[in-house]
Amino acid sequence: MKYLFATTNKAKIRYYATKLRERGIEVITLEDLNITCDVDETGKDPVENAIIKARAYYELSGVPTIALDDGLFLEGVPAHIQPGTHVRRVNGKRLNDKEMIDYYIGLVNQYGDNGALKGYFLKGVAIVDQNSVSTFDYKAKRCFTNKQSQVIDEGYPLASIQIISPFNKFKSELTEEEEKRTIDIEQKDIFEFILKTISTIEQA
Repeated sequence: MKYLFATTNKAKIRYYATKLRERGIEVITLEDLNITCDVDETGKDPVENAIIKARAYYELSGVPTIALDDGLFLEGVPAHIQPGTHVRRVNGKRLNDKEMIDYYIGLVNQYGDNGALKGYFLKGVAIVDQNSVSTFDYKAKRCFTNKQSQVIDEGYPLASIQIISPFNKFKSELTEEEEKRTIDIEQKDIFEFILKTISTIEQA
């Protein structure tokens, strides 16, 4: 059975879709189906946004759909400027990769300690098919710095200002082996949820 991984974010496709294919899941993308419309994400949190996206793209495609959404929460940053579900949008403007990096470095400088600002991504996952809506959420801790890597991950620019322990390296500079030892382990629960849900769908 095919599953639609519903995002236009190249970094997410590169990571999540590739990892699912490695696990034997036949994943297709919006580009594969020539779906170009954007979905208005009006949810109050990442799970609600993931549900909105998964439902909308399932209705368009008729293919069981996996959607993810992220919210970012930073320690010590006032509530009215917390990124939340609007990680890329500031004051109504959608930031490009460079603008994002500059903006978040500014937050590190203003609210961080010794050039570092801790926080976490709240990741929401939704899987929709004709019979069910399944959801999952997960907190991924992060440390942002006011230094920037020269390696910028297209579609995920904040990877160039995130320091990943225990390697003390920018996320965008991790080798494949280092990624397996850190990010893959961090994402383990998400993949287990997706695989378990897919198994349930296919047994129905």
